[in-house]
Amino acid sequence: MLEIRNLTKKYKNSDFYSVKNLNLVINEGEIFGFLGKNGAGKSTTIKCMTGLLPFDEGTVKVCGCDIAKDPIGAKLNIGYVPDNHAVYENLTGKEYVNYMGNIYRVEKDVLKERLENFSKLFNMSHAIDKQIRSYSHGMKQKICIIAALIHNPKFWVLDEPLMGLDPQSIAEIKGYMIEHKNKGNTVFFSSHNIDMVEKLCDRVGIMNHGQLMEIIDLKEFSKNSTVSLEDYFLNLTREDKAKVIKYDEKQIKKDKKIKKKQEKIAKKKNKTEKQKNNKE
Repeated sequence: MLEIRNLTKKYKNSDFYSVKNLNLVINEGEIFGFLGKNGAGKSTTIKCMTGLLPFDEGTVKVCGCDIAKDPIGAKLNIGYVPDNHAVYENLTGKEYVNYMGNIYRVEKDVLKERLENFSKLFNMSHAIDKQIRSYSHGMKQKICIIAALIHNPKFWVLDEPLMGLDPQSIAEIKGYMIEHKNKGNTVFFSSHNIDMVEKLCDRVGIMNHGQLMEIIDLKEFSKNSTVSLEDYFLNLTREDKAKVIKYDEKQIKKDKKIKKKQEKIAKKKNKTEKQKNNKE
């Protein structure tokens, strides 16, 4: 479903990496939690893997589509809910979802049916024809979720989706996360709510200073761990566990020269072996 290899990202004018050499594979039919303190690199990783941010090194594939080489193919499989519920507030909820459905090439009849179903599911039927500017925080979050799901994405990505929501809204969203997973799809979400992550997710990744510290299978963790996930997380993200990785331009140039030299040697070796085989 998702394959990330050596993802590296440094923002312009920063002396440090936001994400460094991140490797991650997420399977079909699982809910994957993403934990980390503020500034750990969670949102940057999410924006890179959804195609919102370019990255310096590495590859990201969604459903086999490379996000850099085939961005449209990859994005057609992604439903993304940002942490700031950014929407066109002058549109009504229905207009906004229809707009997103058209972008994702959803057929008109299917779009209408899904909008009605999701409006009922998330208790938004009464507000769907009102301007989004009149919505509460929770309603804006739910219209973003409906818009992200309207094309039935295989990979549903949510960045802090439950922040500031009431218990009823949280229950509705959690319920559909499980339903989406049960359909064979994948849910990926970041959160600071460790208890909810522990109860809802199959696996969890822990970030610290732009580095993926560990991936935990929560079933195995609950069987074998003598501490809570919260305690384990707090210990793993102590300042002495992962240092901030500074951007060293001289070292990068040196590494590139070494890599280029190794590639040249390997190419020469392959050429020699090929010539030898042709003679034989």
